[in-house]
Amino acid sequence: MAMAALRTGHIGLNVTDVDRSAGFYTQVFGFEVIGKDTEDDRRFAFLGRDGRLVLTLWQQAGGPFDGGRAGLHHLSFEVDTIAEVRAAEELLRELGADFAHDGVVAHGEGASSGGIFFTDPDGTRLEIYAPTGAEDAPVPSAAAPTCGFF
Repeated sequence: MAMAALRTGHIGLNVTDVDRSAGFYTQVFGFEVIGKDTEDDRRFAFLGRDGRLVLTLWQQAGGPFDGGRAGLHHLSFEVDTIAEVRAAEELLRELGADFAHDGVVAHGEGASSGGIFFTDPDGTRLEIYAPTGAEDAPVPSAAAPTCGFF
């Protein structure tokens, strides 16, 4: 029997420092801390918006993200406008985030969607994009989707 509706529930990330990561994700994405335990060897944070869980952080990683291993490629967040993408870019630059490309880039040649590609404090690859507004943005590679190779 096929499922009538299927949606992503929440995303769980292993991190090296739950306090640092929770601070980053709340500041950049405006998440609220819904639940947190940092008192013992089971350190975690539940982050969300409007009471809905979006991201869970688990302090279980012994080192930074490794993009060369099987598993998560990147985590993408959609916003409504390119102006919101640019505002996030400005904040991330102030925070000293590492970017894969210089500023907003289109998802592909001729695409109207595009965004920014950067890493969190553990090196997890992230994207913030808008579905339209990137028509005039550069394309890092005409031969491949921008979000696939960073």
